[in-house]
Amino acid sequence: MPATLIASRSNPRVKQLRAAFAGRARLSGGLIAIEGENMIHEAMRSGIALETVFLSQRGSAPAWLPASAELIELSDDAFASAADTQTPQGIAALIVPPAWTLDQALAAGASGPPPLVLIAAGLQDPGNLGTLVRSAEAFAATAVLTTPGTVSQWNQKALRASAGSVFRVPVVAIAAAEVAGIKARGLRLLAAVAGSSSGPPAVPVESVDLTEACGLMIGNEGAGLSAELVTLADARISIPMPGPVESLNAAVAGSLLLYEASRQRQSASNLKPRAQHVSF
Repeated sequence: MPATLIASRSNPRVKQLRAAFAGRARLSGGLIAIEGENMIHEAMRSGIALETVFLSQRGSAPAWLPASAELIELSDDAFASAADTQTPQGIAALIVPPAWTLDQALAAGASGPPPLVLIAAGLQDPGNLGTLVRSAEAFAATAVLTTPGTVSQWNQKALRASAGSVFRVPVVAIAAAEVAGIKARGLRLLAAVAGSSSGPPAVPVESVDLTEACGLMIGNEGAGLSAELVTLADARISIPMPGPVESLNAAVAGSLLLYEASRQRQSASNLKPRAQHVSF
């Protein structure tokens, strides 16, 4: 445990931690804050180095903390003044967030099956985005792309909802104009729309081939996809719902689409003939 206890809420290091929790990159030195042993474990197992670890005075340094991490002890009051949660867990860390370019994100799946990309267009709810990033990892998506108006994946609620997947799944912010460039890379764009939406009838997702390279576009929680993105899509897809519900939560809809893509891809893989090994 560090010998010096910081008790002042206005201490520069406390201010840095507070800024990192609030997403103010300039004041935090470009670092983001993560809180709780589980999230710190997820960062470490993802290969992310801990720049600084903050401990509240009521706790003790876990034995598994790397020796390279700077340790700072805060009074309970100072820790609570910086932490994002109402009931702080007593341990937080500053990390350099992983950064991906679009080329890197799409190249991440180059050696595996055809790319499966989720495009979150204008999602404002951090819980929805974090859940979609978690589902993207669960169903082996290549990357998550976000258009302007989408909340940052480093928002604290998005971080917690991702349960650590945000450390491993490439999440890249792109301009709306760059969505068209995704098609030039050979990905088929599929616009998820409600079954009751205007325009040409949407195709049930189970009838669409999701084993090929594709980008699944999920729109804003209230307005859905913009007319521009729907027009850009190669097809409109929907999730059949026998119940009297017009639409699904963005995170639920995106997760179901990712599951269907995973199901189709696993099925197609199982149907491939296995190599015959002949001994002479």
